[in-house]
Amino acid sequence: MPLFHHKNKKQSDMSLHEGIRLITAVHSKSSISEQFRTLRTNISFMAIDHPIKTLALTSASVSEGKSTVTDNLAVVWAQNGQQVLLVDADLRRPTLHGTFDLDNREGLTTILTSQAKTINLNQIIQPSGINNLSLLTSGPTPPNPAELLNSQRMRDLLAAAKNRYDMVIVDVPPMLEVTDTQVIAHNLDAVVLVIKQGQTQKLGAKRAVELLKLAHANLLGYVMNDVPSDGSAGYGYGYGYGYGYSYGNDGDDK
Repeated sequence: MPLFHHKNKKQSDMSLHEGIRLITAVHSKSSISEQFRTLRTNISFMAIDHPIKTLALTSASVSEGKSTVTDNLAVVWAQNGQQVLLVDADLRRPTLHGTFDLDNREGLTTILTSQAKTINLNQIIQPSGINNLSLLTSGPTPPNPAELLNSQRMRDLLAAAKNRYDMVIVDVPPMLEVTDTQVIAHNLDAVVLVIKQGQTQKLGAKRAVELLKLAHANLLGYVMNDVPSDGSAGYGYGYGYGYGYSYGNDGDDK
């Protein structure tokens, strides 16, 4: 079974308990890892005129690979020698703690719900075991995720993280499932949409783009994953990229 290939809900739910597989950490010289490095480079090129220090990856619906892309992209960014903070802001379906086998009793929601005027982030941000990569897990599931992500405290946290790290990469919920990503998107420097070959519906992708535009997000483009390829590290699946593109632009569904 291909490493990145998830076909049904059962397999998707496995990621909630077992986490995401990090091919960029385990097989750093594979062709798929090289594609993630290409993605990192292309995003960096797009930041020449408008610096990107906070980046989110989302998808239209669940099980389209956005957490896999997010986590592996964070790894290759850290492997490039930059200090990276990877944040799990998918408060309803978090996976980061499972991926890195971490305690999730404290995390992002601990910070956002605290009544303290100041919080020692060193007590909540955890090491990943990968050089230059730090982690902020989701924390306990709250009853009001969208409200927390739209709070002033979340904006303050992002501002503090931008001062402390070279790059902050955020895993956020799918666009069509909940409003969480819409409320946080305009507070981030950029957003990338993850699209799964053979699964993401065209209308769903178009609607996700529309919602991001309504949120005044800086949508860089999309990542196409599960793209059939021959000999991609023996797994048979790879990644493709598109930039500066939106579904249905001027009536063209290219």
